[in-house]
Amino acid sequence: MTDPIADYLTRLRNAIKAKHKVVEIPASNIKKEITRILKEKGYILNYKFDEEVNYQGSIKIALKYHPADGTPAIKNLKRISKPGLRRYCGIEDVPRVLNGLGIAIISTSKGVITDKEAKDLNVGGEILCYVY
Repeated sequence: MTDPIADYLTRLRNAIKAKHKVVEIPASNIKKEITRILKEKGYILNYKFDEEVNYQGSIKIALKYHPADGTPAIKNLKRISKPGLRRYCGIEDVPRVLNGLGIAIISTSKGVITDKEAKDLNVGGEILCYVY
């Protein structure tokens, strides 16, 4: 696998389209950080790190849907920086997703953070994905 973050986003996208309640994804440190951010921002219900599955471990993510009409909390997941073409942003170029309604997940020297946190910490980095 050349792009594990794209695989992570695709598994989430496919589970949402199939209306699954839980999705299981192979774990890595960056995927754990992205999952933590999605939980903090209210895009998923909950998550659990399972270290006993294999050497790598796995992440079980409980997806979030609207109780009345069943629409998912995550409308779109878009991978920005790819292995073939890395996308970086400086301090002044930190993106706004959907005029502030979505989030951009950025890998910085301070860790994996959202676009708003990057502006507050005054850092730039690699734009991993957009979530809205």
